[in-house]
Amino acid sequence: MTIEIKVPVLPESVADASIATWHVKVGDKVSRDQNLVDIETDKVVLEVVAPADGVISEIFQTEGDTVLGEQTIANFEEGSATASASAPVASAESSQPSGNKGESVDIKVPVLPESVADATVATWHVQPGEAISRDQNLVDIETDKVVLEVVAPADGSLSEILSPEGETVTGEQVIAKFVAGAAAAPVAEAPEATSEDNDALSPSVRRLLTEKGIDASSIKGTGKGGRITKEDVEKSLQAPAAKPAAPETAAPAVALGNRTDKRVPMTRLRKTIATRLLEAKNSTAMLTTFNEVNMKPIMDLRKQYQEQFEKRHGIRLGFMSFYVKAVTEALKRFPEVNASIDGDDICYHNYFDISIAVSTPRGLVTPVLKDTDALGMAGIEGGIRELALKGRDGKLSLADMQGGNFTITNGGVFGSLMSTPILNLPQSAILGMHKIQDRPMAVNGKVEILPMMYLALSYDHRIIDGKESVGFLVTIKEMLEDPTRLLLDV
Repeated sequence: MTIEIKVPVLPESVADASIATWHVKVGDKVSRDQNLVDIETDKVVLEVVAPADGVISEIFQTEGDTVLGEQTIANFEEGSATASASAPVASAESSQPSGNKGESVDIKVPVLPESVADATVATWHVQPGEAISRDQNLVDIETDKVVLEVVAPADGSLSEILSPEGETVTGEQVIAKFVAGAAAAPVAEAPEATSEDNDALSPSVRRLLTEKGIDASSIKGTGKGGRITKEDVEKSLQAPAAKPAAPETAAPAVALGNRTDKRVPMTRLRKTIATRLLEAKNSTAMLTTFNEVNMKPIMDLRKQYQEQFEKRHGIRLGFMSFYVKAVTEALKRFPEVNASIDGDDICYHNYFDISIAVSTPRGLVTPVLKDTDALGMAGIEGGIRELALKGRDGKLSLADMQGGNFTITNGGVFGSLMSTPILNLPQSAILGMHKIQDRPMAVNGKVEILPMMYLALSYDHRIIDGKESVGFLVTIKEMLEDPTRLLLDV
């Protein structure tokens, strides 16, 4: 039985996604729940798993292609022993099997997302008559969001290019004719690829080289025609680094260093972060107010109960649970801070979902800790730890990222003493925590050394007035300086 493998449903705030990595190829036998492909959105990486034991029979979208929610990206034969359909093709007719000698296939522009009206043919990497290997990059298609690579569906050659470089094209437009298995003039053995001349590299290999900062010229390819494969890159990472040769003492002059630049394209996540931050700056009346808090009472409380807390709950008692508790109580007292603007309406939320800024290898993300008013200290600590581990491992789900009425960001873990955090739209406020630092303070006419921390509340002045913003921050300060208030709700 044939089963369609589809992109998961994307939330309203995510317009499209891209194919990050295929872990299987056409003809591979797979087991139920085996990861087939990673799909990257601007927030998380989604795993699509096999619905049953079987075989991948067709792959319609290759690595780097932009896809939409519920779009069919592959066919799966349940219980089938052999593959019966085409190789991975991002832009060829999926109904025609590739590889039959002399068969003509249309090379098409990939499906464009709804928000992208057209695209431009950026660069043709091959010419008619050239011998082409399966999965070799044929052409780069540039949209206002991403550059899409269209690869060869099989070994063969182009017979005709219909859309030259610079031409505007639309989704699924035929831009070239490809002949599978067609005879072509023999080509000279390809030189080893370099970081400047990497047209023969597959999208996944190019991405891996970029991520690891490796020059392709330092790797000897074992693929067809000397092409570099993923396995070649991984072997080079595992190989011990060669010892540098001893400098010649008689050398009359030595270069003091190379002035080089490294150009790396922004990831989808980084581009989305940039867009959202710029939108927040330009579309809100953002203002920041500051205060400071004496952290000694909380530090003393943690020191007194840390061991008992960890034995009882199996998790350490950190500062974040105090921050989240204090913020939750302050949100109850100042509903404007827990609200958001929707058009000409103010939407007041009667629940407390707090976004926690988490730094990951892919960039800053803000997963949501839901219903914080119903969580105890241990529940908060456990929830934050789970979100942080998921973020580190790239396992955050869409459910983890959706919602959130208020954000807490803690730059203090990196040593930040003071900052002005930017709003996390459509939220109306964000609280910045900072480094706890010993400072001399005046207490009852005497100077004492106390562990002090600056608080920064950035808020949208369109919905939150100065009175509410200052009152909100003072409430947090009072609860942190006297944690008993958290228990007594005073």
